[in-house]
Amino acid sequence: MRSTRRHFLGRGTGIGLGAIALNALNTESGVSADRDSLIGTHFPAKAKRVIYLTQSGGPTQIELFDWKPGLAKLEGTVLPDSIRNGQRLTSMTASQKQIVMGPRARFHRHGQSGAAVGEWLPHIGSVADELCFVKSMYTEYINHAPAMTFMLTGNQIPGRPSVGAWASYGLGSENRNLPDYIVLVSKMQRPSDQPLYEYYWGSGFLPSRYQGVKFRSGSEPVLYLSDPHGVSRRTRRTMLDSLGSLNRIRQQTTGDPEIDTRIRQYEMSYRMQTSVPELMDLSEETESTFRLYGPESRRPGSYAANCILARRLVERGVRFIQLFHPDWDHHKKMTAWCPDRCRDTDQPTAGLIQDLKQRGLLEDTLVVWGGEFGRGVVGQGNFSSPEAGRDHHPRCFTVLLAGGGIKSGITWGATDDFSYNVAEDGVHVHDLQATILHQLGMDHRRLTYRFQGLDMRLTGVEAHDPVHGIIA
Repeated sequence: MRSTRRHFLGRGTGIGLGAIALNALNTESGVSADRDSLIGTHFPAKAKRVIYLTQSGGPTQIELFDWKPGLAKLEGTVLPDSIRNGQRLTSMTASQKQIVMGPRARFHRHGQSGAAVGEWLPHIGSVADELCFVKSMYTEYINHAPAMTFMLTGNQIPGRPSVGAWASYGLGSENRNLPDYIVLVSKMQRPSDQPLYEYYWGSGFLPSRYQGVKFRSGSEPVLYLSDPHGVSRRTRRTMLDSLGSLNRIRQQTTGDPEIDTRIRQYEMSYRMQTSVPELMDLSEETESTFRLYGPESRRPGSYAANCILARRLVERGVRFIQLFHPDWDHHKKMTAWCPDRCRDTDQPTAGLIQDLKQRGLLEDTLVVWGGEFGRGVVGQGNFSSPEAGRDHHPRCFTVLLAGGGIKSGITWGATDDFSYNVAEDGVHVHDLQATILHQLGMDHRRLTYRFQGLDMRLTGVEAHDPVHGIIA
């Protein structure tokens, strides 16, 4: 018989960790959805929850946020070696001449803060005074999958827990009828060539109960949630009670924490049969709400509809909500395709921030908007045609933050005149991750999990810190 470390500790004390967790399961059926975290906050939290608006593919900071008016005069010139400084390029542009392409969008100043935002994002510009523009983000990874994996899990190699899983593990749940961590992926109206891997929201080496649960659009948001044909609700309840008793006997014998997860997930799925249809039904939303989020907000699975669902999940106490919107990878046709992605996301993002604020939810909800890297100043294709685009660029890019104890109406960090390198107040991906955990009341150095003999953490072993200059 296999004996785990947790089982061994349980025999020594008479109370195993699995039993501690199971003792909190006290509902009418004898099993509850979630326990309080055994870790909890390290200091008072400024945010109770996170909405992470993940823009997959690398939005161009040069056209959207990082205004460099002098670049227009440099178009067609060779990027100086002193700027590139031998930095790595992708195979798509490494063999070509490094020719500067000026910005393809005009910028406008917005709000009392005077933030400059590209013309393709007028609605985000209208809420600029609620935002913190972090313009000095950087990462080591230049290709999509490693960069996004690093952004979301702290390591470029798949298999680590995502930031949402860490938050769920560290803080537990505020609700009993929905998962702690929910993922919504935009249903695109055209074929998408931007893959979104499920390990982006996986639990890695953490117990699998902490992984993100992906909700789909349509009549069955979560697969296999409905009762089988011919099985009544009462019969299902009896089956779950019997199965739970057998699983608890097995858990006490083996000490396997995954059995605890299995018990919880069966019970959660039972309660979600009621909670999920009610959540996904937007018919109770007002006309003014749909107008706020834009014309796509009535289409199930759209980014706009998912933003409404994100607010509804906040109201129901879900800890971590992550939206994924792909196809920001504009190596060509940037002046057509990038505005399309902006139209998908601009008004819904601004609407979400306004909606949270008017409902009194923005103060303790941290909203994050960003991709895995930015795009470079060197152009791809014929600059004088609509075919021109930009390659990946990890050395500087922009992420937006709002609410959750973050200063509003500010810009943090700066880049050089080519939007190629960080010029001041650089923010590494691990610094951003540390900031998210800090706002949730957790010290990223103390939020650890023992795995393969090491105390693993989201932010790795290097020295990184929350960005205290943006914290209110």
